[in-house]
Amino acid sequence: MKNVTLASCVIGLLAIAGAAQQQVKKDTMEDCPMHGQHMAEMNQRGDKAMGFDHMKTTHHFRLLRDGGAIEVTANDAGDVTSRDQIRRHLAEIAKMFKAGDFQKPPAVHGQVPPGADEMGRLRDSISYTFEEIERGGRVRIQTRMAEALAAVHAFLKFQIAEHQTGDSMDVTAR
Repeated sequence: MKNVTLASCVIGLLAIAGAAQQQVKKDTMEDCPMHGQHMAEMNQRGDKAMGFDHMKTTHHFRLLRDGGAIEVTANDAGDVTSRDQIRRHLAEIAKMFKAGDFQKPPAVHGQVPPGADEMGRLRDSISYTFEEIERGGRVRIQTRMAEALAAVHAFLKFQIAEHQTGDSMDVTAR
């Protein structure tokens, strides 16, 4: 019988953990053989649900200490059609979310985003303000309630990952 020491067990566990960590790094969305198809399907659903062409626009999602922001802009400064479509959509989103209506995100993503159900339930603790910005618009999301804030951040982090915006997953002051 082989003599097994605590040190050899620890070394073995560390090797397994290291291999698992490497596998997680390898298993990113880009490594998925269906990644391109998934993105195309999401963009197609999004174009229909949002009313503008994803290829002509840029999304950003900001995690802020008091909530966050959804920002969409037209890529071309002269594209007033996309700008106006973005503004209509985001103004509608602010009203819908304020009413606890989160039907649009699942229509875009094919699933209910994390945090959406909680945001709907806690709607009276969260404010949604639409603002026009150059080339598009922003929905500013604010709350003072810890549970609502966690839901907002979960929702926005999902959006960052799904839309592959490259936005920070860290909370900032503004």
